[in-house]
Amino acid sequence: MLSKADEFVIQVALENQLMDQATANMVRQACLNDASVRALDVMKFNGLVPPEFLGQLNELVAEQFGKQEAKPVTAPSTPPMSRSGAAKIPEGNIRFRETGELIDIARQLRASDLHVSVGIPPVVRIHGQLIRFKTPPLTADEVVELISGVITEEERNEIEEMWQADFSYQSPSGNRYRCCVVKQRLGFDLVMRVVNRIVPPFDSLGFPPDLKRLVEHTQGLVLVTGPVGSGKSTTLAALIEEINRSRHDHIVTLEDPIEYVFEPKGCQITQREVPTHSKSFASALHAALREDPDVIMVGEMRDLETISLAVTAAETGHLVLGTLHTNNAARTIDRVLDVFPYDQQEQIRVTVSESLKGILSQQLVPTVDGKGRVVALEVLIKNSAIEACIREGRTFLIPGIIQTGRKVGMKLMDDSLMELLRAGKISGREAYERADIRGPFAQFVDL
Repeated sequence: MLSKADEFVIQVALENQLMDQATANMVRQACLNDASVRALDVMKFNGLVPPEFLGQLNELVAEQFGKQEAKPVTAPSTPPMSRSGAAKIPEGNIRFRETGELIDIARQLRASDLHVSVGIPPVVRIHGQLIRFKTPPLTADEVVELISGVITEEERNEIEEMWQADFSYQSPSGNRYRCCVVKQRLGFDLVMRVVNRIVPPFDSLGFPPDLKRLVEHTQGLVLVTGPVGSGKSTTLAALIEEINRSRHDHIVTLEDPIEYVFEPKGCQITQREVPTHSKSFASALHAALREDPDVIMVGEMRDLETISLAVTAAETGHLVLGTLHTNNAARTIDRVLDVFPYDQQEQIRVTVSESLKGILSQQLVPTVDGKGRVVALEVLIKNSAIEACIREGRTFLIPGIIQTGRKVGMKLMDDSLMELLRAGKISGREAYERADIRGPFAQFVDL
């Protein structure tokens, strides 16, 4: 019989999309064949889980079962295993009554989102594409029943009053989801974003190692930008986790809602959720400045007051990390500057030029084989030329400075797309559609 610790670590790996169901079954069988072998051993020495996640899995075992169950991973006698099989889209005359049933299926399918709507079957987003279950359409009553499985009484009251609500949900197994409920023509919709329980190490995201220096600053502004669903939250979480592991600071995160839950390592971490723990990002930022913070993470810089406070915090000795829904570095700077009134423009240009440390703008692009997505990344690292452009209001020159700054780690989005295209990772059509300047990509597309 499999030990509770082994079953736990297999389940966590499954729920966090580190391996599929078929692989999990093979790990279970290997442990059953040899009682001296741990699940983590099998995962490591068969290369079934990315090595950078093994330490976190071991820490979760220690937290759940005590240190006697968390031992150094050793080489098992079990030979390497081959992988086969995968989770499948449900089909047949299935009626879904339990939300837990749907979110378990979404995780097994490695979906990023689950959609529950009246008049159609459940829908999951896998590698950026929406895929319907091959089951009967959901009725209005079924959708209400499924929504009831993830909301509190307070959230129910908000939905009844406002006909919509944004909130986080944590399942009994400890997995988290970012949820949105809205009323629409046919009834209610529920959308759940799957949040991995394990914070990804920065090295696992495929970013250049040099980018770690952005979080080595003790003060300044670092922005992560991109469209909805581009992985901004994951990148921001990885940067915070890098600080958590390497420094001894007080980190305050302001989120709507809380997605990744951070376990304090070197740092003290205070996580606040808007509007559960504070009425707004602006009021939460006001309070954060009195909490003796070293690092402040702002989940979304939405309005003038929030952006102004974030810039002020960066200017007054704090490292501030935030996100914006902009597509490249130059537009990000314009967005930050443009929210301020005309009579403050000169002052804010000087302030931003001095406090900005870097901008990461990213997109998630479907791979050629359709089995995943890969990140395309634009990188701005502030130097004297960038500082002068911001101060003088000549942000249109920034793309040229980024292009000539490759030696210090800068890169344009178009250059990143071209690298992925030439490496055979993405299609010409995807690169062409996502490029700022499409001319160089036209040769790879049948127009």
